[in-house]
Amino acid sequence: MRAAALQIEAEVGNIDANLELCERYADDAAAAGADWIVLPEFFSSGVAYRPEIAQNAPPPDGAPTRLLRELARRHGAHVGGSTLVRDEDGHVRNAFFLAGPGGELLGRHDKDIPTMWENALYVGGGDPGRLEAAGLTVGVALCWELLRTQTAERLAGRVDLVLSGSGWWSIPPWPPRALTRRLQASNQRRALLAPAAFASYVGAPVIHAAHSGTLNCPWPLLGLSYHGHYQGGAIVCDASGKVLAMRRREDGPGFALASIEPTRRPPAPRPDRFWLQRRGVVAALAWAYQNPHGRREYRRTRAQRPLTAASERERALP
Repeated sequence: MRAAALQIEAEVGNIDANLELCERYADDAAAAGADWIVLPEFFSSGVAYRPEIAQNAPPPDGAPTRLLRELARRHGAHVGGSTLVRDEDGHVRNAFFLAGPGGELLGRHDKDIPTMWENALYVGGGDPGRLEAAGLTVGVALCWELLRTQTAERLAGRVDLVLSGSGWWSIPPWPPRALTRRLQASNQRRALLAPAAFASYVGAPVIHAAHSGTLNCPWPLLGLSYHGHYQGGAIVCDASGKVLAMRRREDGPGFALASIEPTRRPPAPRPDRFWLQRRGVVAALAWAYQNPHGRREYRRTRAQRPLTAASERERALP
């Protein structure tokens, strides 16, 4: 197959503009011969600590999902990507949809654990992240799902291909700048390494799409403003973890394109710990306090939203 991983510069929260960008680069990738096209995590909105992103989440059959289906039908390709959606129960989820060449939806995976401030935007899922498409079993792993041993355990030896995407953000150059620059350099290496390392732990090729633009938002609880960028790294790699094509953040929007062979090979031994690779001190601290804070924020802001009929019934249950 010819696989394309898109890299876009999303405008945070601007669904219409972001869908236009995705359509443009997906069309370009198809013109270059891609028959499997992967859009980034949060392709329709980008991601930041901004509640309005979740408040404006469309339903599962909304414009982002329709775009995936239209692109698949237009190009006779498999097209997938993740977007925030509000389900009938009133909850928002980070859902990856895969559309087949006829425009049909082949499956969905909900990211299992929101990362840091993402907890203020959506709730996690519990599905195995395995979809059936074109005679293949396709795994899905989004952003920090690539870092967790439990993700590798549910996919290793069970899938022929992994579709992936991220909205991984940078560590800002706060004082002391010499230290934060070193931490950011490690953060960037970690982001670029994650898809290839995950491929070796699962024993299947990975197509990983990414964001490369900037983002600005409040920093939870600390009274600071975050000004940073997405790490980028649209990557296609084989089942051994060999990188076949890469588009770095500095390369800007576009796509990485390579020919790959869906396969299952013996996976590398997984470490006996929760994380496949070390996260770094800033990420570990942010994970520890932003996860519970984000969940509280999600409960608070959800209580202010209009309830669907399904969530009215849910609230009425004893």
